Amino acid sequence: MKQVNIGGVPEHFNLAWYLTLKDGSYKKEGINLRWRDYFGGTGQMCKALRDREIDLAVILTEGIIKDIIAGNQSKIVQTFVKSPLQWGIHVASASSFTTVQSLKGTRAAISRYGSGSHLMAYVNAKNHGWDLQNDLKFEVIKNLDGAVEGLTNGTADYFMWEKFTTKPLVDDGTFRLLDLCPSPWPCFVIAAREEFINKHSDLLTTILQIINNTTAEFKRIPSIDKTIANRYGQQLEDVREWLQLTEWSQDAIEQITVQKVQDQLFALNIIPEIKAYSELVHII
Repeated sequence: MKQVNIGGVPEHFNLAWYLTLKDGSYKKEGINLRWRDYFGGTGQMCKALRDREIDLAVILTEGIIKDIIAGNQSKIVQTFVKSPLQWGIHVASASSFTTVQSLKGTRAAISRYGSGSHLMAYVNAKNHGWDLQNDLKFEVIKNLDGAVEGLTNGTADYFMWEKFTTKPLVDDGTFRLLDLCPSPWPCFVIAAREEFINKHSDLLTTILQIINNTTAEFKRIPSIDKTIANRYGQQLEDVREWLQLTEWSQDAIEQITVQKVQDQLFALNIIPEIKAYSELVHII
């Protein structure tokens, strides 16, 4: 049995992976798929791919494109969630900030440089016409727990993270949600190290077939809303709203989408050049 290591954030988007692991779908095909949670998000997973700690990652589109251009020897093999990510812009509940515009020039909490929370801070700043050189400051907080600490003690002023993941912290009064900043592209892709693609394309194809069969039927799983609410500590009405907004994909990422992401990142001076589609994507 071949061991394959995969990483992702421990959030509701990835429940389909947990379900297929739990029912032994991969082991039936001779694959020992080992899931690793990355609380630090995309930046932490990019490092794990580079360090050969994992073979596959379920990762933010903009983050992995940036890191491949920066030398990560991986490629996108499929879109996983094709709907945008609903990035919430959060402040501490006791904060004096009441609008996104009032955050201009203040400190954004980010999990790490190159992470989604870092890159989307630039997207948000551009949306509001801020000076990208002078109106953005960053405080590295590593993960959601670090964001709670940073916003509460005042070492950072605002934090961008997926709205529904942070909703329990809004409900209990830790955070206050100011606004949303949806990602202007499909939010999650599946990426694989090039070495793994070249050596084990058959295993990769099988893994994708299994997860795609599950995500295609995910919303029709009986009581899936209650399962998500219980597992991730969320309100049932929030889960139902999230399910309505979220669409999974079983297809390769489109060339026009990759170009759109690169155009935006290049305009924000986040990437130094635009790469060909074939340098970033592997078609199964």
